[in-house]
Order: sequence, then structure tokens, then C-alpha cells
Amino acid sequence: MQEKGNISIHTENIFPVIKKFLYSDNEIFLRELVSNAVDATQKLKRLASLGNYRGEVGDATIEISLDEVAKTITISDKGIGMTADEIKKYINQIAFSGATEFMEKFKEAKDANEIIGRFGLGFYSAFMVADKVEIQTLSYQTDAEPAQWVCDGSTSYEISTGKKAERGTDVILYINKESEEFLNKSKLDEILAKYCRFLPVPIKFGKKTQSEPDGEDAEGKPKYKSIEVDNIINNTNPAWTKAPSELKDEDYLAFYRELYPFSDEPLFWIHLNVDYPFNLTGILYFPKIKNDFDLQRNKIKLFSRQVFITDEVKDIVPEFLMLLHGVIDSPDIPLNVSRSFLQADSNVKRISNYITKKVADKLNELFKTERKSFEDKWKDIGLFVKYGMVSEDKFAEKANDFALLQNVDKEFFTLKEYAEKVKDIQKDKNDNIIYLYSNDLATQDSFVTAAKDKGYDVLLLDSPIDSHFVNYLEQKLEKTQLKRVDSDVIDKLIQKDDDKALDLSEEESGTVKSLFEKAIGKENMQVEIEALGSEEMPVTVTMDEFMRRMKDMAQNGGGMGFYGNLPDSYKVSVNGNHPLIRRILSSADDGEKENLAKQAFDLALLSRGLLTGSELTSFVKRSVSLIN
Repeated sequence: MQEKGNISIHTENIFPVIKKFLYSDNEIFLRELVSNAVDATQKLKRLASLGNYRGEVGDATIEISLDEVAKTITISDKGIGMTADEIKKYINQIAFSGATEFMEKFKEAKDANEIIGRFGLGFYSAFMVADKVEIQTLSYQTDAEPAQWVCDGSTSYEISTGKKAERGTDVILYINKESEEFLNKSKLDEILAKYCRFLPVPIKFGKKTQSEPDGEDAEGKPKYKSIEVDNIINNTNPAWTKAPSELKDEDYLAFYRELYPFSDEPLFWIHLNVDYPFNLTGILYFPKIKNDFDLQRNKIKLFSRQVFITDEVKDIVPEFLMLLHGVIDSPDIPLNVSRSFLQADSNVKRISNYITKKVADKLNELFKTERKSFEDKWKDIGLFVKYGMVSEDKFAEKANDFALLQNVDKEFFTLKEYAEKVKDIQKDKNDNIIYLYSNDLATQDSFVTAAKDKGYDVLLLDSPIDSHFVNYLEQKLEKTQLKRVDSDVIDKLIQKDDDKALDLSEEESGTVKSLFEKAIGKENMQVEIEALGSEEMPVTVTMDEFMRRMKDMAQNGGGMGFYGNLPDSYKVSVNGNHPLIRRILSSADDGEKENLAKQAFDLALLSRGLLTGSELTSFVKRSVSLIN
């Protein structure tokens, strides 16, 4: 038997176009061809299970062979094989009507996955790396004859009687000069590990050495010898393909180590398993993320029937869930997936909503059944939960029940619990409830102490997402404001009706203000004379809450670039009722007045961690001279 013909794509030679377009993604040829081999193998197993194939399935291992001398890569399976007529049907007729349509549509394609998926070019990805492709195949059907197909990358092909003696298909790629990087074993190892490590059929690539017992030596100690065995590169039955009832904690942890061998153990995990209205399996792990907002976000791996597709899952998984690790597998997302497909596919949105709900339900269950353990893990998962609340309304609705606020005394409260705790004592004269918070206990300790001396509670909000979370809480909580504890003196943060009288006359206030402005000598330090309790600090340096919040958001990429470019400006609150201010006014020595004013101001800077360099040196020298 011998036949020659032209592939029905209605053009002289479209392969150079395909090669050129797909060149940057050429490594996926191996994924496509191995996936075809897996399909052929599984079809045979299915036929056998239905009684439509009565032969022995036997060893169904797929083998990848590399011949560096002949410059070939061969993918061999023991699946259903093909007859000559099936080759004509499945190989020679590309799944599009003509070159004109192809040329028009490929201009819109973003990557090789998309073009392969749109036009059914899985097998033809071989020509991305090969000058010639040969198929040797023998169908499982009784009395079938072996068939051979050869194509040199033009639209001409040749079908003849083949030489394959056993059921299955060999696809032989004669690698072109530009693609000789794939004739390197380590390169193929890398690609197979990426795309094929969890395929459901055993994949063999080369040999590996292992030790086995070899009797005992003269002293009776066991001896071992090295032997070569087939190198099976994949785990055919990974954890996510099993029912949750089959798995123990150690199984989930072992699979996590298989995915991420150098990572800390996860906090907990969610096993996804749904078959209606779409099919989805997978395991999502909560890693220990602490306050690291710049984590690598390509840790969730997307599979389709155990074939790796991508680790860029932002169109399937909501942004905040990108902090999770793990695996999602859905046959409803095709192997040849693309960004434009994902954005348009209705299943994708339903899958995204389902995953969001499952994550929220898991967190709520942990909170209700193991609250103490949940609180202990809050440092790790708080960033994730807050990010979800800020960015996803549906998640936020559920998270309101388990999101926690932690105060500086390391106590935890739900949103409702905290509102109840502070609603009376931290209400200002306008009936607004004021939540005080610190984002840096080390530099804000004096402010925290001043607030606690008043009987107020102070929250700790020190994660990278908290500048956004503060705004979120103010939008969601009725008649509630959040103020950082160092954004003003404590009596101004929560203003009551009992305003204190200023002990200084208007003239004295003007004198004190001028004195401090001269001693400070900085345009970004605005001096104000305040009527505070005599027990309060003589001078306090603060930054306006609104201005500081805008700058924080600008720094964290919140779209407030204008504020991010403004220099820092501070308010210097001079406590007109403090004994030190009266002492400064009563001093007859102008030098002493300026020294005392400067010293009080520097103490305020020191308490905020703002006194550095030469100013700190001057402060130390001045302190020594004042106590001599």
C-alpha cells in the first residue's frame, strides 16, 4: 500500500506560518504529543472495560526516546493505534476550512495555546520543532495492518504500509536545526516535569540508577548493588484525584512537599470536588504568608485531566486567592486554554465563585470549631482574609463572621465583638465611634500609652493591606472612624464635651508659638498651641490622619500618586497647660528659652523615631549640658 496526497487546508504551504507564530512557545509540542498518547491509551482501556476490546491491555507505559545522533525524539504509546483510513481522517484534515480564515484569525491570538486550541493543531505542533514527522501505527482492531505516514512540513504527505508490529503509535520527530536545544536530555526532563508529572498513564523517559540488596559481606553486613531501571517520571494518581475519605493529613502534606519541596508546611487545606454544574477537583493550601504581600503568585497550578496547562490562573481564581498554593483540575477548561477564552467562558466565572465560596466556608468552619487555633494562625491568614474582604464583596459577606481584629494586648475580636467593646467609652461628642490603631508599636509606644491611660483600646493594624482595610472598615461600619494613634494628641483623636481651658493668655500663646517656630526652624513643622491636661506631654509631633493615609495608600499602589509625591508635613502640638511651657515663658534667659523649647521638641521627635543624624548628636550634647 502506498498513497500520496495533499493535506486539505486549501493553500500551498501554511506550516512556515505556523512555525513562525508558535516559535516562542515551542516547548508545548511535547505536552501536545504526550497528551495525544495518553488519550489513545485511555481510549483503549475504556474499550476494554466496555468489552469492545478482548485483547490484553498489558503494560500501557508511554515511552519518550531521544536519539542525539539521529536527531530524533520519539513518543511511543500502546494505545488504540490508527488504520490508514483513520490517519486520513484525523491527521490529514486540519480542523479549519481554509488558510484565509486561519490567517485572519491568528492575528488576534495571544499565544500558542490559543492558536492550537482554536484550530485543532495539537498534533501539528510537532512541526514547530521538526523538519519531518513520521507516524508508525498499528490499530487495536482485529486483522488491522500497520500504517506509516510521513510529512516533511509541506502540505504533501505519504501513507504506506508501516512496520510497527505491536498495537499503538510511534510519533517520530526529526528535529530541525533551529530546535536542537530539545536534543538535550536535561531540557526534555525539564519540560516533562513541567507538563507531564501527574499524567494518569505511566511515562517512561530513559533509565535511572537505584540500589538493591546483594547478599552479605564477610562480616554479615548487607551489600547493595546498583542497577538500572525504567525512569517513570510521573505520579499517575496524585492526591487531588482521590476522594477526601481516602486521604489522611500526612497524605495532604506529602503532596504539598511534592509540589513545593522547599516550602514551610501549610496551615491547612481545602479539597475541592464537584461534578455539577461543572466538573472540578483540586486541593488548595493556605501557606504561611505572614505580612509578605509580595509573594510569588503563580503557585496555583491549573490542570485539565491531569495535564498541566498553566500557573497563571488569575482569570479563574480571584486576585486575593492567588496567595494560595495548590492544584485545580477541570476538564471543562480545555487543554489548549487562552486568556481570551477564559474571559469569555461561562464556566470560568462559576468555577471562580465556587472556589471563593469553598474558601470562605472552610475559614468559617475553622473559626467556629477551633477558634483558639484560628487566632493563633491569624498572623498568617489575616492578610489573605483582609485582601479578600477589600476586593471581593461575596467573600466579604461571609468573612464578616470570622474576620478578626487584634489589639495591642494580643486580644482578638470579631467585628461585632469589637464594636460592642468600644461603643460607649470611645464615642466622641458627635456620636462617632473611634477605633484607634497602631501600625508600629516600637515607634508609637508613647501614643499607645497615652491612649491606654485614658482607658481606650488600641488595635494593631500593621500588615501591608491595612491602609486599604482601614478605608474598607470606615465604609462598612456605621458612624465609625479609624484614627492612627499618632495622628493627633489623644484628646483631639476622641473629642469629648469637656474641652479644657488654656492656661495661657492670647499674648502668651503667640509668644510660645513664635519661640517654638524659631527653635524648630522647619517649614514642614506647623506649631499649634493646645489646651491639654497638665499630665500630657509638653510637645507632641503628629501627622494629619487624612494626609498620612493618602501617602500610605500611594506607597502601596493605591492610585494616590499625587499625595505620594508630597513631602511629609507634621503638626507640633505644644501643650499650653504643661508646667514646662510656663517655665519657658518665665525664664529671663533667651538662650535657655530656646534650649528648653528645642529640647522639648527633640524629645517629641525622639519618641516617634524621627530624631537621627546630626540632630540626634546635638540633642545628646544639649541633654548633657542641661543636667550638669
